[in-house]
Amino acid sequence: MNISNQAANPAAEPEKGPRARTRRLMIETAVRMMQAGIVPSVAEVAEEAEVSRATAYRYFPSQAALVGTVVDRALGPILDWRCEASDPVERVRDLFASSWPRMDEFEATFRAALKLALDQREPSQAGQPDDETRFRRGHRVALLRDALSPLAGALPEAEFDRLAKALSLVFGVEAFVVLKDICGCDADETARIVAWTAEALLRAATAGDIKAAESADMS
Repeated sequence: MNISNQAANPAAEPEKGPRARTRRLMIETAVRMMQAGIVPSVAEVAEEAEVSRATAYRYFPSQAALVGTVVDRALGPILDWRCEASDPVERVRDLFASSWPRMDEFEATFRAALKLALDQREPSQAGQPDDETRFRRGHRVALLRDALSPLAGALPEAEFDRLAKALSLVFGVEAFVVLKDICGCDADETARIVAWTAEALLRAATAGDIKAAESADMS
């Protein structure tokens, strides 16, 4: 499933050779910086990695392209999530359970990416022109729609879309911000609350269909 919204990412790079090693060095350097809570520019990563700025910008023409690549690296196996179950509750439960350890491990990276997205949103809200390609997020919506796919024909499209968007509120770093920073939860409690909320939303959205199916079986 190709769900990346980072249109600014450069074309595919070679897997071997000096160019590939330089690109990997830049990505690994950016990962370390973002895991330390820094939102690095391309120039800052180039300096830290001891790569010339001209070379760095050939690989990553914008901060958005660089951060998008790091986020994709941090998400890792989450982007390749697959589930053979046909029950939407089981599928959503599996998505959250398999994704949460990775989100917890790279929490600092996702927080840094969130900061960039918020910082870049301010000029556009103020009517100022964007001077650089904006970092765009959106992996979670595609993943959630995939997890909910058995409901695609059972729910009206508007309700299906609303459910995917509602679940996106707790499938991402924003849940860490609210539950850890505001509510004081630890990682384990955060995971339990997120899973409970996701299942509650899903069951509430499908309650009418479940009751209708039960009535049909009894008639």
